[in-house]
Amino acid sequence: MNPTIDVIVFGAGGQVGRAVVAEARRRGLTVTAAVRSPERHAGLAGPGTTLVRCDVTDPDAVAAAARGHAAAVSTVYTPDVPSGASYRAAARALVTGLDAAGVRRLVHVGVATTLETAPGVAVHDDPAFPEAHRAFSLGHAAVLDLLRDSPAALDWVVVTPPLDLDRTAPGTGRYRTGGPQVLGTRIAQADLATAVTDQLTGPAARHREQIAVAE
Repeated sequence: MNPTIDVIVFGAGGQVGRAVVAEARRRGLTVTAAVRSPERHAGLAGPGTTLVRCDVTDPDAVAAAARGHAAAVSTVYTPDVPSGASYRAAARALVTGLDAAGVRRLVHVGVATTLETAPGVAVHDDPAFPEAHRAFSLGHAAVLDLLRDSPAALDWVVVTPPLDLDRTAPGTGRYRTGGPQVLGTRIAQADLATAVTDQLTGPAARHREQIAVAE
């Protein structure tokens, strides 16, 4: 990992976003924490971390915030906006805004229900899948479709944890990586942050694909 890399984390105020910021800073990376309401997340600012306001659904705002960075991470979670609209809008803005800013690497955090249980069959395609959660999962699936259709210059990867994301377990520094199929049932949030940060650059980096990670 290049210790001089500058990374911007969109959605840095959420639990996964905060974990990624912490792991990136632990490795000596310079981080910009991009959030909708900086006044609610003042604690993110500190040595090596700059806090900025950014509406991730606005491509101009994304471009302005991302300019000058080597890579971007998206951990965006918008529970107060219908997922079908918000995740598509964020994906479009990221693709457009990062291109305008000259940022070529994007690591996006996905959700387990978009992983495959059989070739071309996602978890959310099961007839028994709860309808109340289906729209949320389809919103993330739409992000995958938009990234697959994005210009080749955008080097993206979607890191997808299992359903059981343990937010309290200590990190082990170890995890498994697979393709777009369901891989396991659990991972510690700290280890997810490690996996995401590993994807920023270096030999572990995967390119223009969805990957699963698990303990």
